Amino acid sequence: MSERRAYLHKGVGETVGVVTLDGRPERLFVSWPTDDPLDAEGVRGVARIKSVEKTFASAFVALPGGRDVILPIRPDMPKLVEGGLVEIEIKTASRRDKAAVARFVGEGAGEPRVLAAAPSVEERLRQVVKAGSPTTGQPALLAVEEAESDALATVFGLPGGGDIAVEETRALTAVDVDLGGRDATDSKRAARQANMAALSVAARVLRLKGLGGIVVFDLVGRGHDGQALTTAARNAFAPDNPGVGIGAISKFGTLEMIVPRRAPPILDRLLTPTGAANPRHAARRLARALEREGRADPGARLEARCAPAVAEAFMAELDAGVAERLGRRFAVSPQSDWPADRLEVRVP
Repeated sequence: MSERRAYLHKGVGETVGVVTLDGRPERLFVSWPTDDPLDAEGVRGVARIKSVEKTFASAFVALPGGRDVILPIRPDMPKLVEGGLVEIEIKTASRRDKAAVARFVGEGAGEPRVLAAAPSVEERLRQVVKAGSPTTGQPALLAVEEAESDALATVFGLPGGGDIAVEETRALTAVDVDLGGRDATDSKRAARQANMAALSVAARVLRLKGLGGIVVFDLVGRGHDGQALTTAARNAFAPDNPGVGIGAISKFGTLEMIVPRRAPPILDRLLTPTGAANPRHAARRLARALEREGRADPGARLEARCAPAVAEAFMAELDAGVAERLGRRFAVSPQSDWPADRLEVRVP
C-alpha cells in the first residue's frame, strides 16, 4: 500500500508544500508573494470575452486585472460573442511561452469579477493527503530541498536496478528506460520488470516536475506484453485523472500517453530560460541558509556570499523578512565571478 505524506515550509518570501510517495518526492507546490493571484489553477470568475478565434476553436478571455486566457470552444457551449461575459475556471496556469487555459463553467452575468481564489499551498496539500496535518519545521525544509534536488535531476534509479532519463522538449516529454545493472539472466523478465518499474517512477517524477502533454516512453526490450504495460500505466497515472490517455505500444517499442497539465513546470521557477539557476530562487535558498546558520549560532554575525544577481534579488525581496527573523546581524557580499547557484554563509 502506497503511503503519501505532506510537508509545509513557510519561509521568507516563499510557502512551499511537498508530497512524498513512499518516502520519495512526488509533488512540489510553490508560492511566492509576487505571484499573480489570477494565474493559478482553481481561480474562478466572470471574464470578458476579448476575441473569438473560430479557426482554432478557442476564445481569448480575461478576468479583471488579469492576462488573456485561452478558453477552448466546445460544440455544447453557447455561442460566444466578443465583448460578452463568460464564467470560467483556470484549468492550467500560464507557462513561459504559453497562456493559461480555462474551462467553461457557464454564461456570465453582472460585471467581470473573481468569484473564487486559487487554493493555497496548504489547501492543495490537503487535497492530495487528506489525513492529518502537514509536517512543518526542519523536516519540512529538508523535504523541500530534497524535492527541489529531485526536480532538477534528469536520471532516476529504478527499484532492482536500471534507470530512466526524463527530458522535456517543446513537443513532448521523453522517458528513456535503461536496464543498467539489473540482473539480466532472464533478459525478457528483466526488461518487463524494468518497464513496469519505469512507469511507476516516471509517474511520480512527472508529477514532481509538473510535466504533462504528450509523454513518450522508449521501453527496453522487445515483444512487450501490451495489456500488462497498459494496465500498469493506467494504475501509475491514476492520480493524474481525469484526462490521461494511453496509446498502444508501437512496433518500435514506444508507449505514448497524454497526461493533463495541472501547473507550470517547476523548472520554470527554479531555472532561467537558458537553464541557469534562477537568481530569485537562489536568493530564497540563501535566506534559508542564513536562517539555518542563525539558529545554529544565535547572536553571531553572518556573512552571505553569492552572485550579484542573487544579492540583488535578496535585497529587493527578502532582506527585510530575514532581518525580522534574525535581527540585523548579517551582511550580503556579492561575488562578481560566482554563478547564481553558488552560495555561502559563514561567520566572518
